[in-house]
Parts: sequence; C-alpha cells; structure tokens
Amino acid sequence: MTRNARRALGQYLENLQLAGVTHLARPVQAADRASGERLAAAETGSSTVDSPVAESAGSHGESAAARPATTRRRGLFAELEPPAASTGSAGAASAAAAAPVRERSTLPVSERRAKLEALAACVAGCARCQELAETRTQTVFGVGDPQARLLFIGEAPGADEDKQGEPFVGKAGQLLSKIIEACKLRREEVYICNILKCRPPGNRTPSTDEAAHCREYLDGQIEIVDPDYIVCWGSVAAQNLLGTTAPIGRLRGKFYTHGRARVLCTYHPSYLLRNPAAKKDVWDDMKLLFRDMGVEL
Repeated sequence: MTRNARRALGQYLENLQLAGVTHLARPVQAADRASGERLAAAETGSSTVDSPVAESAGSHGESAAARPATTRRRGLFAELEPPAASTGSAGAASAAAAAPVRERSTLPVSERRAKLEALAACVAGCARCQELAETRTQTVFGVGDPQARLLFIGEAPGADEDKQGEPFVGKAGQLLSKIIEACKLRREEVYICNILKCRPPGNRTPSTDEAAHCREYLDGQIEIVDPDYIVCWGSVAAQNLLGTTAPIGRLRGKFYTHGRARVLCTYHPSYLLRNPAAKKDVWDDMKLLFRDMGVEL
C-alpha cells in the first residue's frame, strides 16, 4: 500500500471513530490497491456532503512548503494551485488525496454579493423557529468579503449582535477582531457568520432543531463565498458543521474537510474570556492555519 493510501485509510478510520463507529463489518485488505484508491477518492467527498476527515497537525505543519504548488499572493493569502497529477506507483490514490474536489468558483464578486443579499432577505423573513422569531430584534446574517478565502463560523448571535445585526460585535467579537489583527488581517478580508441567525433567549445553546432549520442558510453562505478555509469557533460550530459529537478540545489542532474547504476548529472567543490560558492554544491553531496557507505568523 502506498504512503498516500495508508494516510487515506488512517483518515477514514479516524472519521469513523469520530462518528462513534467501533466495529467494521469487513476489514480493509492492506494489499488491495484498488480499494485504497477508491478510499482516497471517497475521502475527497463532494461539495454537498459533510466529511469530517481529520488530518493530523504533524503531517501538515509544513504542508505549504512541502506540497509542490505555484503560489500567487493576494494580500497575506497564498492561493495555491493544485499540484499536477502524479504518475507512477502512487497513481490515482495520490492524485485523489492531494487534489481539491473542484476548482474554486469564478463567480464575480458582484454576483456573490447579490446572492448573499437575496439569501439574507430570506433569513430576515424566516419564522421556522417560533421562539426565536418572536424574541429576536433582528436576524444576524453575516459580514465580510463575499469572495473571502477564509470563512469564520461562530455559534449564535448574542445581545449585542441581536441589537446591531452583525455577528461578533460584543466582547467576544472584540477579542476575535484582535486575533484577526494579530494574524495581520482585517475583518473585512474574511467572511464571518454563525450557525444560528437569531439570538437564542438568554444566549442559551442552540437546539438541534434550531441548527437544522438554519443549516440551509449556512450552506448557502458557504456555497456562495466558496472559501478555501473555514474556522469553526467553538464546539457548537464545529459539531454542527462536521456532524460530530466530539468535544472541541479533541477536534482542534487538526484539519478536516467540508466540500473543497479545509476546516480548522478552535476555542470560541467567549471561552477565552473565561479561560485566558487557552489563548495560547488558539494562537497555535492560527499559526497552523496560516502556515498551511503559506504564511508564517
């Protein structure tokens, strides 16, 4: 079995473990190259399927430097063209493991903005969650660059967000802004949204039904922006996007996939306000993220 096929198998098994699977009906044969290639291809997923496939931080700590790629700068972001398909013994498994599912959308920014505005209008009139529709001041859709290569997902609006109609503007949002600035970016260069578009009363945790009702809107935002990278801030964002019940402490420090995007999970800024010592962990996650983008912080 090739190195890439072994890596794909390891990712697949970790995916099953995250989903709670403890036994397999039929063991994968190590010598079955065709199965390994199909497995590697399956790991790339499709743009409509959540695929919480972990890639260890160790294997990707220097991935931007190790992967053969052409780099084009856009601000601090490195737009990495997919490596050319390899030939030889690695074959299709290597190509499937390394190449993105599809090329990034070339939709003009004006059309992306128009689509987001249309989706925001649908959200503003949404009454799927009766309690939230009756208690909200307004819906909180999302802000930022419609063609951002980095998309942030939080949990749900709080009191400040409900009042202003913008995500992450309270104390946790102010801390998030400092993190963004420390990464040598501006808020306007990323796209920021939440799992839920309405404030839950008392800032309680969103229910499963509420998150499910809002999932169509979140998926729409991700599809329109079509980012290369997604950061899930906190367990609610991570678990809902990736379809897992694993705690955030276990999820962080690794890359996952959602469609064509690479996903990193880390602690929510509100958690950092209560536990300042965890700021080091978040900074380590940010360095891992930007190193994978080709930028050293």
